[in-house]
Amino acid sequence: MLVGAGNRRRGLVQATLLVGVLAGCSETPGDDAKAKAIASATTANETTAESGGSIGAPGSACELPVTFDIAEKWTAEAVDAPLSQGLVTLACEVDAKPAGHIGYLRVWTGTPGNNDARTALEAFVIAEKGASKAKYTEFKANGLTGAEVEYVYTDEFVETPKKERAFAVTTLSGPVVVHLGGLDTEEHEAMLPAYELAKGTLKA
Repeated sequence: MLVGAGNRRRGLVQATLLVGVLAGCSETPGDDAKAKAIASATTANETTAESGGSIGAPGSACELPVTFDIAEKWTAEAVDAPLSQGLVTLACEVDAKPAGHIGYLRVWTGTPGNNDARTALEAFVIAEKGASKAKYTEFKANGLTGAEVEYVYTDEFVETPKKERAFAVTTLSGPVVVHLGGLDTEEHEAMLPAYELAKGTLKA
């Protein structure tokens, strides 16, 4: 009987200590909220690049139906070649080489119509021979609602399949598709902060 009582007392003491330790981890609910906010901000900073200016407005390197920030050291240049894919035509190339990467952030534009962002994006992917495993989602940025896709690309010139992605929005001037490729999946992932910067700062 005495042994059992002693065990119960030790159990109560251990439980009390455990509650105290857990309570000490977070003094107030407000502290939890602050910690989560800091963690979210840290994650966001790790997935977006420093801005090197914006494009899209009149007088910028590429005049587009939208504006967005490009990553520091990346350089933009308007494209006049009539290269089309799906419902859109290539309008601008943002080169990553000055920043030490091999790849482009390419902007494609289309003509006004009844097609929504998802339709324009699906047509873009379908027109890219070698694209597969497409996964579509929706995103919102600065009052705009658009569609985004991640997919795998491969052909006879690519040794291993590589990841690519793009997002699209519709404007009064027509659909806009912003695409990120890359030499391979490693380069693609290294350039994702620039892609996220463009998507997060996108404005009509």
